[in-house]
Amino acid sequence: MVGYPAGAVPAEVAELARAGALAGVILFKRNLPDVHAALEATREYRALHAPHSLPLIAVDQEGGRVARLREPVLTLPPARELARRGPKAIRAAAKLLGQQLRVLGFNTDFAPVLDIDTNPDNPIIGDRSFGHTASGVIDAALPFADGLADAGVIACGKHFPGHGDTDTDSHLALPRLSHDLERLRHVELAPFAAAGRVPAIMTAHVVFDALDPGVPATLSRRVITDLLRGELGYEGAIISDDLEMKAIADHFGSGEAGVRAIDAGCDLLLVCSKVERALEVREALLERASGDAVFAERLLDAAARVDRLAQSAPPLQTTPREQLLEHLQRLGALDADLPT
Repeated sequence: MVGYPAGAVPAEVAELARAGALAGVILFKRNLPDVHAALEATREYRALHAPHSLPLIAVDQEGGRVARLREPVLTLPPARELARRGPKAIRAAAKLLGQQLRVLGFNTDFAPVLDIDTNPDNPIIGDRSFGHTASGVIDAALPFADGLADAGVIACGKHFPGHGDTDTDSHLALPRLSHDLERLRHVELAPFAAAGRVPAIMTAHVVFDALDPGVPATLSRRVITDLLRGELGYEGAIISDDLEMKAIADHFGSGEAGVRAIDAGCDLLLVCSKVERALEVREALLERASGDAVFAERLLDAAARVDRLAQSAPPLQTTPREQLLEHLQRLGALDADLPT
């Protein structure tokens, strides 16, 4: 899954989409200056991808400071504040948000955050977390995922095995946690263990010394296959965080990181900014598969999981441009008691 600069879909991305070589796209604020631009961007990509399996068209729309779309899309408070409204209101808010995302052509939201807010010095999670305890996160984040599902939008819990206690932003450097296994199982892992019904899980670019010393979770077979798939029994799709983040890019080449992530057990790789990096990753996967039958089989398994994920969301309908604002505003007026 690729991201691209502002403007029309780049020729390289268009070519890959037409060839059926992409799972889909992720769009950011740079692609979404307003809802009309959002509708045109999703419509353009769907048209390119049309001859092939359903594309995943994704956005990070958590609420609070991580919201790529603005009004008239529902403006949610940070997860920390939303959690105070209780499970019923959380589910209703997420359902309404999901309905609006579908009107705009999105079928995937990289939310909710399943990390626990245990470190006040954490520069990247903080109020994006639904709570300070595992039970608090479970009780609030899972209704958010359920609300998205009610609207026909794929939810993705993040960031496995847990980014909440780090004091480093993985966009900028490689975080490390030295907690023992007992602590991890009772705290960081608990929300993910409870999230079996969430259709996708995103990995963290964090080293967990007790799980695989020196190896970021995204690239660790011990973490992804043995722990998430094996011990926790997770059956959904596993998505890497952006492979361009410095926690990965400063230590591994793009191609190497992509191969190692798939080998570890990830099913879908995110390359969110530079199209040339996505091309490097794709070439590395093809090269490794051409000489390694076991890896080729792993790629087929990953692709099948991603296809099932995409097919789990109802097909997107086309919203006429002239009806767009009216439709969004009508949805937004459904419940005046929802958090704003």
